[in-house]
Amino acid sequence: MTQWFEEEKFWLETYDSVFPAKKFEEADGEVEQILKLVGHKGGPALDLCCGPGRHLLALAKRGIAATGVDRTAFLLAKARQRLGAEGLTAEFHQTDMRDFVQEKSFDLVLSMFTSFGYFADKDDDLKVLRNIQRSLRPGGSLVIDIVSKEIVARVFKDVVHVLLPSGAEVFETREIVDDWTRIRGLRRTIGTDGSMHRHEFEHRIYSAQELKDLMLRAEFSTARAYGGFDGSPYDDKSQRLVVVGVR
Repeated sequence: MTQWFEEEKFWLETYDSVFPAKKFEEADGEVEQILKLVGHKGGPALDLCCGPGRHLLALAKRGIAATGVDRTAFLLAKARQRLGAEGLTAEFHQTDMRDFVQEKSFDLVLSMFTSFGYFADKDDDLKVLRNIQRSLRPGGSLVIDIVSKEIVARVFKDVVHVLLPSGAEVFETREIVDDWTRIRGLRRTIGTDGSMHRHEFEHRIYSAQELKDLMLRAEFSTARAYGGFDGSPYDDKSQRLVVVGVR
């Protein structure tokens, strides 16, 4: 059975709302903070589920040998276009992250923008972490950026309305399911021409402790939680959960 994120149509029709201009503007500063947070020395980096290349571009601009992995051809085409416009290059792989392993190839792996936890089977998340652990060089770092269970509990809204710069409107309904382990949602986008796109989605939500424990099960030597890429404490005011695992 095809899962929601495997449908190219989802990414085509939600692109403007999922990847607004502000997200691209923020990426360079986020990468700068990440490199300082993990003490990166300039070695090869992997952006797993790289999407349209927001963070891949920031890595390549710094002369880092960057690799982007995504299963969606449309998003990879956007990433290639974005880097090409800047005269930059990266290595690209169109594949599912459950299948991607390059033994001891990277000093840094990024998993950004809540791109971890899509799978219906939790064991697949563990498989991905084990793939990453194998792909990192000894001492290399994994940075996972998600909206955590604690943050969802604090700011959850069951209905969200967003007006896009194009004039299109997004209406999203959400619910917590499966004993507070998953979010299920329905997104309706109404275009300025009156057209409507309807998409269902679902993903797993982790607490900081749950995600750290899963990393340790995947044989990372350490896993540490932060409230941002700046290394701030993960506390009741945090807007994101950033967990750094070291091989």
